[in-house]
Amino acid sequence: MYDAALSDTVAKYPVDIQPFKDMIEGMRLDLRKSRYENFDELYLYCYYVARTMGLMSVPVVGISPESKASTETVYNAALALGIANHSPTYSETLEKSKRGRIYLPQEELARVGLSDDNIFRGKVTDKWRNFMKGQIKRARKFFDEAEKGVGGLNSASRWPVWASLLLYRQILDAIEANDYNNFTKRAYVGKAKKLVSLPSAYGRALMGASDLAKLVVR
Repeated sequence: MYDAALSDTVAKYPVDIQPFKDMIEGMRLDLRKSRYENFDELYLYCYYVARTMGLMSVPVVGISPESKASTETVYNAALALGIANHSPTYSETLEKSKRGRIYLPQEELARVGLSDDNIFRGKVTDKWRNFMKGQIKRARKFFDEAEKGVGGLNSASRWPVWASLLLYRQILDAIEANDYNNFTKRAYVGKAKKLVSLPSAYGRALMGASDLAKLVVR
């Protein structure tokens, strides 16, 4: 059933095969790699397992004929949204560490005086809070970058993409509300907040690219 759906999609839309191959490579990478020395290494992993979905999706959701944004801008935004949506998995830090995997830059952990043992023990300290503040700040920059290109998508596609962006972004807020306790508290967006976010996402989806740019700047 899934093969039939994928075949139909590839036949109807100009979907490139490379992102699919890259995603498979990311899954292979999980079999042989459980630590990432720096953010560049982690960034590549995030491309394989998350940003590839943006490259797969843009040909399907489509770029608006009225869009003044370049195709490159829209695709860069899709790539940014992929890595931004992957970043809230910070909320699963302890769960993943129990499987022997730490998806955090080792250099940046060491810079603030943290090690794998600190992750395995799962205790929130000032060092951990400072570390997470930096990670969340960077994640929000990717969300900001993603916002720049959503207005360039076809009007029928913008609402679900905006909803995804706003909801995933709120997971970062939830981590902060939990005092950066990624270990014993699961960061999630409640149903009420999700419902409130949908009209906001719809409103943004209706906005023109120029009006949206002014909103992003504010």
